[in-house]
Amino acid sequence: MADNDWKKRLGVVFSTDPGYIYEEEKEVQAETLPPEKQRLTVTIDRRNRGGKQVTLVSGFTGTDEDLAELGRTLKVKCGVGGSAKNGEITIQGDFRDKVTALLCSMGYKARRGN
Repeated sequence: MADNDWKKRLGVVFSTDPGYIYEEEKEVQAETLPPEKQRLTVTIDRRNRGGKQVTLVSGFTGTDEDLAELGRTLKVKCGVGGSAKNGEITIQGDFRDKVTALLCSMGYKARRGN
């Protein structure tokens, strides 16, 4: 199947110049702030999860790679599964106190929500 990237170019006015090359804008990711400048909130979430509880860490500012690394570290320390995407880390189960203590020991400014 051909490379169908036309959806990325919706709303673009094309040129009749045969030498014109369309250049896409590069997505700029935010630079990762040092841990002492991060303000993370650790909450519990039960909505849209089939009644299961998850610990949600939000407020991370940085690249997706750094978010994934922090999420991996928290999952290993808690011994459970989870995910890290869209600027949030999801840990399976209610680990609010443990995750808050781990983040504070790593140098992050973490506070426990609800």
